[in-house]
Amino acid sequence: MTNEVEIKLPDIGDFDAIEVIEIAVNIGDTIEVEDTLLTLESEKSTMDIPSPYAGEIKQIKVNVGDKISQGTVIASIVATEVESKPTEEKKSQTIVETKQKEVTAAPEPVLISKPTPNPTPRPAPKTPETSQLVGQSKSAKAHASPSTRRFARELGVDLGLVYGSGAKGRILKEDVKAFTKSIMSGEKLSNKGAFSVPEVPPVDFSKFGEVETKALSRIRRLTGQALHRSWITVPHVTQFDEADITELEAFRKSKLESAKAEGIRLTLVTFLVKAAVVALQKFPDFNSSIEPSGDNLNIKKYFNIGVAVDTENGLVVPVIRDVDKKGLFDIAREITELSNKAREGKILPKDLQGGCFTISSLGGIGGLQFTPIVNVPEVAILGVSRATMKPVYENGDFIPRLIMPFALSYDHRVIDGVAGAQFTQFLNTILTDIRHILL
Repeated sequence: MTNEVEIKLPDIGDFDAIEVIEIAVNIGDTIEVEDTLLTLESEKSTMDIPSPYAGEIKQIKVNVGDKISQGTVIASIVATEVESKPTEEKKSQTIVETKQKEVTAAPEPVLISKPTPNPTPRPAPKTPETSQLVGQSKSAKAHASPSTRRFARELGVDLGLVYGSGAKGRILKEDVKAFTKSIMSGEKLSNKGAFSVPEVPPVDFSKFGEVETKALSRIRRLTGQALHRSWITVPHVTQFDEADITELEAFRKSKLESAKAEGIRLTLVTFLVKAAVVALQKFPDFNSSIEPSGDNLNIKKYFNIGVAVDTENGLVVPVIRDVDKKGLFDIAREITELSNKAREGKILPKDLQGGCFTISSLGGIGGLQFTPIVNVPEVAILGVSRATMKPVYENGDFIPRLIMPFALSYDHRVIDGVAGAQFTQFLNTILTDIRHILL
């Protein structure tokens, strides 16, 4: 025997005009007694409204965003008469007694409080010192329905560490599942918890005008992912300075003919690579990598310098190995060979691995200053801009000097501001008088 009946919002306490934030069923769904129909949210809490009947949903009379009160018709259902059998679960439930022998009318539904399947839920995972809890972070505003809270309790998950992807930042069961999966796979709470970065919603730009879609090259996509990962995981600090390279440039030009005779292109980058190694030898923390745990620092005893090369498909960073054991002409030759391989698309993975420190030069293009992004797992990167002639006051006169601006970005977890300033000052000294390389 079936009968279509209306389900009305029962007495939910001292609430009036409470908002519908989620509808858990669709027309045509077959549900059981106590299955959630919808979720309401007040300023103080959220609550699931269960069905007092089993059967098939015929109509849904409310929408998300509606504000409803006691007696509001929620839905209509073709209720199926079922024999009421006492169960252990129902014995333990706190319910409002209703005497009902068969479904012949639409009785006033009542709120049914399910017992917690596990009366003693497992404790939530220990919270790291760096994590923020409910009440102290934005997660406190990300509500969760009672069913989601029960689900989180069963798994031992602290909802204060879960990023809510639902409307108004609500935490869904899927969010709890994703959080649990990330923890089981060994990922850090600080990466997947309350600090997760929300996805950027898609925008239909064609609504505003003509759009051309161009696929990113594989190199740009991979480089972009690496840069994004570095930017959001490394606390960047950038130290700016400038060096007088008048004498260095004069020395470079004096060696151009010798270099040309050997088929070598002797550029300023060659001297920057050599100077960087001298600075790294004096400040070994800059020639290191921090372990993923954040507990230890791996200081490298070798000196491999990466040089950023612009190609048609994007930026790549070939690595010059054992720079401390090579002369200027050897370094210049390797830079030329690796740069050509990169631009021809013939660079090999091994040519891009093992770097200790990176140099990115825009001197051939222009610009005053720029902030380079650390090439993780390295802890520092040098960005060089175009050198220009400037008047410098010396011994009572202004004299023209070739001044090169540069910027050092570094990982503040490893390097503090004092060390950053000392490194740039020492590098300045070397570049001003290249003879310091011999010391």
